[in-house]
Amino acid sequence: MAKPKKQPRPKAETPKGFRDYFGAEVTQRTEMLRQIAGVYHRYGFDALESSAVETVEALGKFLPDVDRPNEGVFAWQEGAEEDKGDWLALRYDLTAPLARVYAQHRNDLPTPYRRYAMGPVWRNEKPGPGRYRQFYQCDADTVGSGSMAADAEICAMLADTLEAVGMPRGDYLIRVNNRKVLNGVLEVIGLPEGEDRAAVLRTIDKFDKVGEAGVRELLGKGRLDASGAYIDGVGLAPEQAEPVVQFLLAGKTVDEKLDTLGQKTLGEIDPDDPELHSIISMILASKRGYRAGSGLDVSASNALRNAATLHVLRELVCNSVVGSEGVNELEEIVVLLEAQGYDSSRIVIDPSVVRGLGYYTGPVYEAELTFEIFDEKGRKRQFGSVAGGGRYDDLVKRFTGQAVPATGISIGVDRLLAALREKGRITAHDQGPVVVTVMDRDRMADYQAMVAELRNAGIRAEVYLGNPKNFGNQLKYADRRHSPVAVIEGGDEKERGVVQIKDLILGAQIAESATLEEWKERPSQFEVPRTDLIAKVREILDAQAGGQD
Repeated sequence: MAKPKKQPRPKAETPKGFRDYFGAEVTQRTEMLRQIAGVYHRYGFDALESSAVETVEALGKFLPDVDRPNEGVFAWQEGAEEDKGDWLALRYDLTAPLARVYAQHRNDLPTPYRRYAMGPVWRNEKPGPGRYRQFYQCDADTVGSGSMAADAEICAMLADTLEAVGMPRGDYLIRVNNRKVLNGVLEVIGLPEGEDRAAVLRTIDKFDKVGEAGVRELLGKGRLDASGAYIDGVGLAPEQAEPVVQFLLAGKTVDEKLDTLGQKTLGEIDPDDPELHSIISMILASKRGYRAGSGLDVSASNALRNAATLHVLRELVCNSVVGSEGVNELEEIVVLLEAQGYDSSRIVIDPSVVRGLGYYTGPVYEAELTFEIFDEKGRKRQFGSVAGGGRYDDLVKRFTGQAVPATGISIGVDRLLAALREKGRITAHDQGPVVVTVMDRDRMADYQAMVAELRNAGIRAEVYLGNPKNFGNQLKYADRRHSPVAVIEGGDEKERGVVQIKDLILGAQIAESATLEEWKERPSQFEVPRTDLIAKVREILDAQAGGQD
């Protein structure tokens, strides 16, 4: 009789494209989500927790691959008679579920409906460095309002959110564009709706990767990529491609001109210079924003930037109704933001922002962190985008058949956490619990009474629950837990009514660098009456917190 085949042990490994998160990372993320939720709540948004699973039909045309519903998302088919059960999928973002929720419950929800949502999403895509198949998003959306005030509010709230979690002004910039303006540019160059326009949109979406020269080549005949392969272009004539390129470069062009003005005095500027746009020339003629004997000041430059960019865009789409409508919408957003104190030093009009063009119907926004980091090859680069969003007026219509305007933003939680760590705003380790050591296993009730007192006083604490035989192992455990304090009470201390309290943070610092004399002057272990346990532990914790500020 053959022996039954032994089942192999499963491998203890995370699936490809997934990862595990341990204590400090989870704590840091929870705290950041709490801070973000506080800003969203202050703006009047309500929390929504929707199902992690949606029908593939509800996710709809925005699936990464609609022809293969089990590709791009994690999907499966429910069992049913004749194998015709519904296809279900893990949500790939938090916006598509919102559209379904609003359509399903619209009679019970206020209009506009303002909601925020936080949680994991899943994408069945090829993983890469820092790119996982499960990640956290943090969204806020307004459904049911077509007012540009809703879009301006989202941008202002995003700026406030970044500052609330620890990203100072100057380290971020929220860039705003409008899909209608681009449609106007394409209309002006005579490009009708259809495959050619879709190809132009795909090319524009590569602007960040291939730059101005690459976009020019791809709008024309084509280009060689880095691997040497030839990529066919869209085939636009040079006079058609030029307005598209000028649209993408409008913000950069204005920045360059304002930088030039900032380096010259009024006497050095010719207000009739054809290279200067009329809106800048007009302000120059009024002498507003100029310091005596110097150039344009920073506040004036910030006030001018968005107005000048809008002027450039208006010239590009002057013969297009839809394009002019898009510029008017951007102008309204700027006016509303400036009334609240948000100028172009925080929120700027930037036509190079495209945000996956097929999804959006109007304004789009992207939050970019502007400070530099070193990549894995030691090269300097900007940290880049941590949030994006825009207006998507057609998403709910799929369910209701009626147009329902909507706009919103999504923050990439893991990327924002990584950025805060890069800036030193949060550390890799959070503080562990106070550890009550066990000197006599028969007195566990005494130690449990101590830890209960600490917890009731609001202090994170635990009793050592391993083998107490080796006291050194207890301190090693406390070190691995990043514990700030250890409490020690042996038989002698119990008889005398005292406890030993060891400052583990100070002790580690002294052990690392202090001389014997310094060690004597700065004791890291204190004997106090048992009744003073809470007061002394709190004193040490407060001193440690003060030393970290």
